[in-house]
Formats: sequence, C-alpha cells, structure tokens
Amino acid sequence: MSPRAPLATAERVLRQLRRDPRTLALVLVVPPVLLTLFKYVFVDQPGTFDRIGGPLVGIFPFIVMFLITSIAMLRERTTGTLERLMTLPLSKLDLLLGYGIAFALLAAVQAAVASAVAFGLLGLDVAGPTWLVIALAVGNAILGMSLGLFASAFARTEFQAVQFMPALVFPQLLLCGLLAPRERMARVLEITSYAMPLTWAYDALARAVTERDPGVKVARDAAIVLGVALVSLGLAATTLRRRTP
Repeated sequence: MSPRAPLATAERVLRQLRRDPRTLALVLVVPPVLLTLFKYVFVDQPGTFDRIGGPLVGIFPFIVMFLITSIAMLRERTTGTLERLMTLPLSKLDLLLGYGIAFALLAAVQAAVASAVAFGLLGLDVAGPTWLVIALAVGNAILGMSLGLFASAFARTEFQAVQFMPALVFPQLLLCGLLAPRERMARVLEITSYAMPLTWAYDALARAVTERDPGVKVARDAAIVLGVALVSLGLAATTLRRRTP
C-alpha cells in the first residue's frame, strides 16, 4: 500500500469540505455555541459548568462528527463517487484511510476549537491537566467519525442517516453517566452501559475533570475508545463494495 493513494483521497475530501461552508459551520461553530449556551444556563452555578462542561467538550464533537461523517459518506455512496473510485487500482484500505485521515483532521480541529472556547473564553476550570481533556476530546471526535463511517452503510437517504442519531447516539448519551450516575440506574441499564463506547469516553473525561492525577484508568478508557474506533473503521471497510447500495 502506497501512502500516496490515501493522502490523495484525504485531499479530495478536504477540498470538498472547504467548499461547503454550512458543514464547516456545523462542525466548528455549533459545539462552541452549545458550550456557551450551557455556561450561561448555569451562570449562577459555576460548579455545575466546571463539572459537566469538561465532558461536554468531548461529547459535543462526538455527536457532530458522527452526524457529519455519516451524511458525507452516504453522499459518496449514493452519488456514485465511491463506486467510481472502486474501479480504480485502489485498495479498500487506501480509500478508508483517506476518508479517515480527512475526517480525523477535521475532528482534531473541531475539538481544538471547542476546547479553546471552553478554557479560554468561558473559563472552564478542571482539576486535571487541560491538555488531557483536549486530547480526549479529539479522541471522542475520531470515535464519532469512525462510527459515522460505519453507520452510513445502513442508510439509503440522508434522512435515514439522521435517524441513526436517536438509534445509536442518544441511548449512549442517556446511559454514559452524564445525566445520572450509572450505579443508580436499573441493573440491566448499568450492565448495558459498559457495552457502549461513549461510557468509556465519558469516564475518561470525567476523571480528567475531577482528578489531579487521573492515572492508569484514563489510559484504559482511552485505549478502549481507540480500540472501538479502529474496529468501527474495520467494519466500515467491509461495507465498501463495487456497487453503491
């Protein structure tokens, strides 16, 4: 496999995104706006923003990247672009790495912008190192990207792609521990939550926010998130076929 092929694919995808200002606004503007809104909803409770704002720095990019990636990849499939690319002497891995590189770069920029607004403009204060929260936010955005690439294979229209939000993302938001501690949930829900990648992503962010020395547990949680992202990319590769769905 030559690095030239995936890099060329990544460059093409990034050029397309650059010509789509609405998508760029959704990726780069919406998470900071939501964080700002959350800050001033609890303006009289600064401790609430410091406690939940850190995890939201990583969760908002996860949600947005899932939505953007699933729709963008679906367009590639339904417009015939992916089918034409598959006629070229490129491997599935070349194509997948190209898409992954492009969206991972976008995810990193998105997480960096959201973190800069949260820590710089909104005064978010966390116990752990700031760089760790930012790194985990980037990892969460990449997780959303990989799940979005995989989910795009099961939709035939953009409306169907959006429908995967309540099917795949909302249950994870409800069970990850953001709204209520998992140990206070019904036992079956607590057990189910451990099978959801956002649970481990939230745990890592929560520890980075509340502990000065998060230690090994954050590394474990981050490794699980990375593993799920890689598995999702591998499953997405199996959906790349010579014909569009």
